[in-house]
Amino acid sequence: MSSNRLYFIDAVRAFAILMMLQGHFIDTLLDVNFRDENNTAFQIWTYFRGITAPTFFTISGLIFTYLLIRAKQKGTLKQRMRKGLIRGLMLIGIGYLLRVPIFEWLVGEFNSYFLVIDVLQCIGLSLIGVVLLYKLTLKNTLVFSVLMLQIGILIFTTEPLYRDLVLPNIPEFLANYMTKSNGSVFTILPWFGYIAFGAFIATLFYGYVDRPKFKPSIIASFFIVGLFLINTSSYTLMKLYYWSDFVLLKEVAYFNYLYTRLGNVLILFAIFYLFESIVKQPLILKIGQKTLSIYIIHFIIIWGSFTGTGLHQIIGKTLVPWQAILGALLFLTVVCFISFHYTKTNAFVYSKIRILIDKIKRRAQ
Repeated sequence: MSSNRLYFIDAVRAFAILMMLQGHFIDTLLDVNFRDENNTAFQIWTYFRGITAPTFFTISGLIFTYLLIRAKQKGTLKQRMRKGLIRGLMLIGIGYLLRVPIFEWLVGEFNSYFLVIDVLQCIGLSLIGVVLLYKLTLKNTLVFSVLMLQIGILIFTTEPLYRDLVLPNIPEFLANYMTKSNGSVFTILPWFGYIAFGAFIATLFYGYVDRPKFKPSIIASFFIVGLFLINTSSYTLMKLYYWSDFVLLKEVAYFNYLYTRLGNVLILFAIFYLFESIVKQPLILKIGQKTLSIYIIHFIIIWGSFTGTGLHQIIGKTLVPWQAILGALLFLTVVCFISFHYTKTNAFVYSKIRILIDKIKRRAQ
């Protein structure tokens, strides 16, 4: 992404990962007595926490797809698709690995909780899906763009059909990608919808980013569509229900969190793109480029991956608000510092995985 017009993407990623970190820290450690739904500060915190994951999924779909379709122009599409598949599998593997209770397994205690699906597995599977869909559309960007928009709308509009989905007759390993009944935090539906919308936006950037009036036009579009989704999407869905008598539309309108949060995401995109020159700071961009390392480190510190001992087990929900706020700031600083100075880069990890896959292929031959 050499164009400075796209630096805002790393800034959005930085915002999303920092919001995720502070959200997990405060939610895990704040005393339940201070979770007052009528408190303005708590309402604001809850609001931003609610749009963090949609922002992260949408921006992930945008950046991944942009690099994918741009690789076609550069003649490196085959390598990019291969890298995308490897990245998806790697994210799925890391997602499972972070929940492996090593010490419990060593003493012979086994349960299926480590099979629950979290953000990494969901994003990993989504990226693999994007690659396959791009190949399915014969690498035609226009067809792919329309398809991803339609998939996003379809997933969001049919949400009531799978909202309380239970799959008792499907192996838990597979069912966890579709149902939360076994404890999964994220499922492929509806979250692939945000990836799909991000992929659609990526096609707009790919096709028009070099045009002189693209930036003001896309910013205005983000604001207009975002405000429409926040303020008018439920009304529109009800109007469509009255016109068509299609009950599903009414059910979506009554619990319209997906379109509303997508509207919030678009507003964030507009703000960050509008003030790109301000947010395009080296530290912010570096945080945006280290999201995977930051996520892994924060997961280990809070929930005690591998050892079973983290802040959740040591402190629990005992902090008063000022302690939670100061602790969150310190937590963000420590996690980012560790990520910057004591972890290997993602490129190094990818290269090692590719070497391992090549060795396996050679032995198989």
